Amino acid sequence: MNRESVRALLDSVADDVIQWRRHLHKHPELSFQEEKTAQFVYDRLQSFGNLELSRPTKTSVVACLSGAQPGPVIGLRADMDALKIQEENDFPFASAVPGVMHACGHDGHTAMLLGAANVLSRLQDQIRGEVRFIFQHAEEMHPGGAREMVEAGVAEGVDAMLAIHLMSSVPVGKIGLAYGPVTANSDRFDITIQGRGGHASTPHSAIDPVAIGAQVIANLQQIVSRNTDPLEQLVISVTNFHGGTGAYNVIPDKAELRGSVRSFSQAVREAAVKRMEQIVKGITEAHGATYSFDYRYGYASVVNDEQVTRAVEELIVEEWGEQALLRMPPMMGGEDFSAFSARVPSCYICLGAGNAEKGIVYPHHHPRFTVDEDALRDGVALFVRGVLKLTGAETGQPTGTK
Repeated sequence: MNRESVRALLDSVADDVIQWRRHLHKHPELSFQEEKTAQFVYDRLQSFGNLELSRPTKTSVVACLSGAQPGPVIGLRADMDALKIQEENDFPFASAVPGVMHACGHDGHTAMLLGAANVLSRLQDQIRGEVRFIFQHAEEMHPGGAREMVEAGVAEGVDAMLAIHLMSSVPVGKIGLAYGPVTANSDRFDITIQGRGGHASTPHSAIDPVAIGAQVIANLQQIVSRNTDPLEQLVISVTNFHGGTGAYNVIPDKAELRGSVRSFSQAVREAAVKRMEQIVKGITEAHGATYSFDYRYGYASVVNDEQVTRAVEELIVEEWGEQALLRMPPMMGGEDFSAFSARVPSCYICLGAGNAEKGIVYPHHHPRFTVDEDALRDGVALFVRGVLKLTGAETGQPTGTK
């Protein structure tokens, strides 16, 4: 396939991709509420032609492009949901929805995949196999839209899958890849310590859940530093500690703790749960209190398939040069693309979208988060080139599929 003709198609859709991203940014919707977003995506896809559209869930869209020749099935995924954050940017296209904004780049992900669908639909006669464009809802809210889409059969028959995440922490022009684990298992816990309330002047007549909770927090850190192999990775963060009514002289009868646990190894994950409850049980019983411990497994770790990732690395070097490739360490963040990567050989790509010269330096989930829109064209190109590479449309031989 002629590279120059593909580049011309990418150039032809570049402005549209920016406008789609800005429209989506201005009209964000929360997880499981992406009705207008899904309709916007559906309408754009329908206008491209050559695509078979479906709605596997209420707020998701899938488009299938059947190539002119037999070949593998390649899935491309973008998430579409926004966050409960009040935007502080003053863009003309800033969020028009109070308290809701695209603070993680999903507006860009959706726009890039629309751009790829536009380009590839015009290359139908040169496509081998099938391309499945997956516009997923609810990445930000457990149990996540990816799991629902997998249960709806979206991943059935797919030979390889790609997903791209815009990263404000990575400079525009850089493309990050990791082999093996990319994101962490991300779990949550709630602990309630039931003591006995009393007056602050007579603590001996009370069972103080605040003092007990402080000991629990301190001892949970021992799991990381003293119960886990130093060569493994584990984070236990207590992020909430509530007890009392605000009175200075009242010992409350109850304290509540909650937080997050991040890991990569399933063995470490399971050992941490067991040890956490042992600590909570031991400390509360020693002080005459009772407890409840609720641990919920969240998203599993996204794991990049070696063969598919190798093919993506090759196309990055071919298209952008060795200097664009960035070796990424695993991230402790969670991502529900793991529901797909557990079923299908996949590659999760981190696309640089930060630019200090333009003031694009704010982290994800920040009220002033944004992305350098120059990265959007690279994202479309990654999706398009990825399909051509994995299906062998450029070489005549499929690459990186099993």
